[in-house]
Amino acid sequence: MSIAAYLGTTPFVGARVFAHASCQIIGEVSVGDDSSIWCNAVLRGDVNRIVIGRCSNIQDLAMGHVSHKTPEKPDGSPLLVGDYVTVGHSAILHGCTIGDECLIGMGAVILDDAVIPDRVMIGAGSLVPPGKTLESGMLYVGRPVKAVRALTPEEIAHLKYSAEHYVRLKNDYL
Repeated sequence: MSIAAYLGTTPFVGARVFAHASCQIIGEVSVGDDSSIWCNAVLRGDVNRIVIGRCSNIQDLAMGHVSHKTPEKPDGSPLLVGDYVTVGHSAILHGCTIGDECLIGMGAVILDDAVIPDRVMIGAGSLVPPGKTLESGMLYVGRPVKAVRALTPEEIAHLKYSAEHYVRLKNDYL
């Protein structure tokens, strides 16, 4: 794992975190306890902050980045990921907010200032445009995303199960 400081800011990695040797964690990044950052994933907090919650997983080749602060937008666009979130392979999260117990499908792209509330499933290959706020408890798919339907109780339970599975898997690696 490559943990690199940027302009004197060193990433914080919580307890029992698995960070694969090939991942990159750079700058103002905080990774919560029991989370995992997988093969060739990148969390680049060079011009703003990235926060990954507890028991979340950032899978292979996923990219997390941010937008810088400007006079017009003093907070810029940080990347905030909640607890028990599964971020699928090759997903791109850029300056967005992801609530708790979400599943972001493989190859999905979520852009600046988009807000994904708790318990949302984003289908593989989907695109969430800048500034879009989704509704909790829904399945979204498409480019751009559209709400398809409400998640079933079983699907909602699976969101947390998926993250818990990755906690068990990272424990095997540790």
